[in-house]
Amino acid sequence: MTTWLPGWSTTPPGSDDLVLAITGNSVVRSEGHWLVRWQEVESFSITGCAPVSLGQWGGEPLYVVELDAGRLPETVEIIPLRDAILIMEDAPAEMLGTGFQVWQWWRDHRYCGRCGDVTGLHPLERAKWCEACGIPWYPRIAPCVIVVIRRENRMLLARSSRVKRHFYSLIAGFVEPGESLEQAVVREVKEETGLDVTNIRYRSSQPWPFPHQLMVGFFADYRSGELVLQEDELADADWYGPEDLPPIPPATTIAGRLIRDMARELNQQREDQ
Repeated sequence: MTTWLPGWSTTPPGSDDLVLAITGNSVVRSEGHWLVRWQEVESFSITGCAPVSLGQWGGEPLYVVELDAGRLPETVEIIPLRDAILIMEDAPAEMLGTGFQVWQWWRDHRYCGRCGDVTGLHPLERAKWCEACGIPWYPRIAPCVIVVIRRENRMLLARSSRVKRHFYSLIAGFVEPGESLEQAVVREVKEETGLDVTNIRYRSSQPWPFPHQLMVGFFADYRSGELVLQEDELADADWYGPEDLPPIPPATTIAGRLIRDMARELNQQREDQ
């Protein structure tokens, strides 16, 4: 497997350096390759900003740049980022997610949010620098909680009212100012399902580039309440055992891994009884 090493450099790309080419919320793939050489994309129309350093891929410098979709050759593929991560098994999901998060931050911080002056490169770290204010603007990371709720030998799975894919997934939401992660779990579950939970325990985490989240995964136990769905968030929800799971997200996602982990835990407990 090719080694992906996140990093930062102020050096512009050389002609043979690798580039993650994107357009809007999609990846530009050429001849089946997720990365292209800088000399291949120099002639295309670049939108807005110069290439941004991402680190190294297989020991080679790697950059991200956005191209004008209307001026791309017909030979390239334009693949939505969500499809790449959720459907395509060969997609380097972690690298793609980092690239999109870094690019969005770079594009959105061309000007200082305090004084409005044009920002420049920070000389030492990945940050935009406002000379007038003397402050750095770092990439944004928004913490979100996502939780599997267990009730005896079943778990709660829900289908979003906003996502078109017919996956049953988990309760999730952004952490609000002043909240701990555990408090966010309790609040989100109560708001979206009407349920109370207890025994909240951390399981794993995953960066999620829609647009710049860090998903923090938990297991929790049902304590009390009846299902009352927040209809603008959830279209359906129910309790499922490991043997009767509905369609769930792939294992490339934290939701898919958490559901599979809970299913294994429930099966193991059943075997031990």
